[in-house]
Amino acid sequence: MPLRVTFVAAARSSSLLAERFEDDRQLDQAGWDEVQRAAGGLLPLAAADLRYCSPTPRSRATGDALGYAPLVQLALRDCDMGRWRGLTLGEAMAREPEAVDAWLADPRATPHGGESLLGFISRVGGWLDTRPADDGGRIVAVAEPSVIRAALVYALKAPPTTYWNIDVRPLSTTTVTGRGGRWNLRLDGIAPQPSRT
Repeated sequence: MPLRVTFVAAARSSSLLAERFEDDRQLDQAGWDEVQRAAGGLLPLAAADLRYCSPTPRSRATGDALGYAPLVQLALRDCDMGRWRGLTLGEAMAREPEAVDAWLADPRATPHGGESLLGFISRVGGWLDTRPADDGGRIVAVAEPSVIRAALVYALKAPPTTYWNIDVRPLSTTTVTGRGGRWNLRLDGIAPQPSRT
């Protein structure tokens, strides 16, 4: 039986603050409210055979608030951004414009002294590929949007630059099915109901 891994994007830590590299802020009240509003649709995922999360405070808090009691997976941590950790993209660009340009253009570049985009995608993909079949058929993983983007690039065997073209909203779900080395994206939208006229 193929595995079904559903990623749940962590709730925001604040809608008012810019997104920061390796953001480790806790959920604020707006984030908690967001989780409560989305809980009805996400609670059924607690029935998964295994429940995991990124090590960030907001991923753990999101998983706990949804009743998943997730196990932290270090391989699902955000990309190591070296000396840019805690900065926004704009702040990094203001300090080191050539380095940011190089990083955005080359998935192997590490001008910040941390992890390359290609290394990040490979690490997250390696975690995905090492989910043994006897782990159970259904897995849920609460993770940062960046981790989910990396998993999708890996699963689809897309070029690393595709990472920049994927938008993952807080508390959205994304499912991949398959097993190590062979993954498919599964879109679980609600089918439109025929009109009764």
